[in-house]
Amino acid sequence: MAELYSGPIIDAHHHFWEPERNFHPWLSGAETISFRYGDYSAIKGDYLPEHYFADAAGHNVVQTVYVETEWDPRDPLGETRYIHELAQRHGVPNAVVAQAWLDAEDAADLLADQAAFERVRSVRHKPGGPTCLAEVGSQCTLMSDDRWRRGYAELQRHGLHFDLQTPWWNLDEAGRLARDFPAIQLILNHTGLPSDRSPQGLAAWRAALARLAEWPNVALKISGLGLAGQPWRVEDNAWIVREAIAIFGPERAMFASNFPVDRLCGSYDTIIGGFKRLVADLPAPAQRHLFHDTAQRLYRPVADVIRLDTYLRTSA
Repeated sequence: MAELYSGPIIDAHHHFWEPERNFHPWLSGAETISFRYGDYSAIKGDYLPEHYFADAAGHNVVQTVYVETEWDPRDPLGETRYIHELAQRHGVPNAVVAQAWLDAEDAADLLADQAAFERVRSVRHKPGGPTCLAEVGSQCTLMSDDRWRRGYAELQRHGLHFDLQTPWWNLDEAGRLARDFPAIQLILNHTGLPSDRSPQGLAAWRAALARLAEWPNVALKISGLGLAGQPWRVEDNAWIVREAIAIFGPERAMFASNFPVDRLCGSYDTIIGGFKRLVADLPAPAQRHLFHDTAQRLYRPVADVIRLDTYLRTSA
């Protein structure tokens, strides 16, 4: 068996939170929302750097990218201040994907404020829209809304990227977004959410991903591949991971943990170790792109020392 990747890792997508201290509508209180992994009550507690590095033990994580957590939408800057305070204490995260509702009246001002923070590199606003295959073709997400697109255009002014989380059947809309705004880097989250594992569903996912990849200003995060009620297994995700890499190439793809969310499906070692197994036959430079270099290029993480009582590492 080929030797597994042991080089530096930039985790391109994870979260921290303290739900009792900071209001998150989906994490605070007893109510739950419909979620693709089913019951998520197990992740409603605090998740902080010490928890993350306990999960990531044994893997050479040198930097991380924090992604907005659907924090109180009335206070998006509060989340950004909070995560920068956390970074000052712990050395992570090293880059931030901030919250910004692009169709809000104050979107332009908010983006300017977000861009002023040292570690903010991108923003995320889930565009909603059709959520079942029966509605394929209806193309009714915010990506086609004029006011939302005006907010999206403001990203270029501040050199910000856009992290897109949407199911694969909305990717033709995303392609039009990439076409119309070629100077804005679009980063597709969670592999386009290929939850339908039927032969027809996977074929449609692959075709949609390939059409999106035609636009050079699009990159891909390979993450979020869990299935409701099933443990994360290499054999369930091997074809998807390899096809995604073949479509985008290692220079435009990156691995990410999506922790603590994907802890609902498997341990950090199961998931990141699974990715290592799946690419062990690729050349070493390709593996380094997937685990480190692509995220470094796109998110330009702040070099910092990870300052934790039980984990002391430096950026490689």
